[in-house]
Amino acid sequence: MPARAGLSSAEDDTVSGQLVAAEGLPWPPSVGDFYPPDVAGPWVTKFGIMVWLAVALLIVFFMLAYRKPKLVPGKAQWYAESVYGLVRDNIAREQMGNAGIRFAPYFTVLFSFIVLTNLFAIVPGLQISPNSHIAFPIVLAAISYVMYLYIGARKHGLGRYLKMSLIIPNVPWPMHILLIPIEFMQTFIVRPVTLALRLFANLFAGHLLLLVFTIGGFVMLNSSSLFIQVTSIFSFLMAIVMAFFEVLVAVLQAYVFVTLSANYIGSSLADEH
Repeated sequence: MPARAGLSSAEDDTVSGQLVAAEGLPWPPSVGDFYPPDVAGPWVTKFGIMVWLAVALLIVFFMLAYRKPKLVPGKAQWYAESVYGLVRDNIAREQMGNAGIRFAPYFTVLFSFIVLTNLFAIVPGLQISPNSHIAFPIVLAAISYVMYLYIGARKHGLGRYLKMSLIIPNVPWPMHILLIPIEFMQTFIVRPVTLALRLFANLFAGHLLLLVFTIGGFVMLNSSSLFIQVTSIFSFLMAIVMAFFEVLVAVLQAYVFVTLSANYIGSSLADEH
């Protein structure tokens, strides 16, 4: 691309950014890119549509997979059983023992839903995960949070459950003045907050990196410097690499979220602190 005569480097970058914006690409990238425009008013958004799409896809997949179950499973049944077996044996049973088997269906649905919505971040046309918006991880964390509190209170009784959660046995009583507030914060505040933030932060960061490398590549391509134009290839290559990396993050973060949920619910069922 020929140099733009009479323009300083800063002015040239501004013009490049304007050209990118004129092509319909967001420039400069901002937090607003995490809030897609409403589809049909504030109640029908792109995020909402993606969540319902994920629910529909999971319902259809599992119904078709088990429509005619066979002793020797077909591909769809094998995939469904593999996901269930992974969650049951490596998450539910690992974190909760045999008591976790009855929670395996919930954990399987939670794992599948988070993986699918995470993978939306690299699907053309969607290109963002609902979990990169803090509202959705908060709801998912709140479901697990309410579940482990309810299960603990139902098994042990509310008073005994609170005592087990807040009071560490065999500790001198004066130490409880310090330990009870710490245990309260850890059990009832830190757990749900970190559960939601961990999922949100990883998906937010992943989307931001993809945005930076992709938009950065177009900006460099519109530069007046031939060297910078050639260098834009590396920006696009990094965007592709980050897209594959996002697949790993999508599965890993779903696994971590469900594992921690199982651990918290298992702690509610335990008889000791």
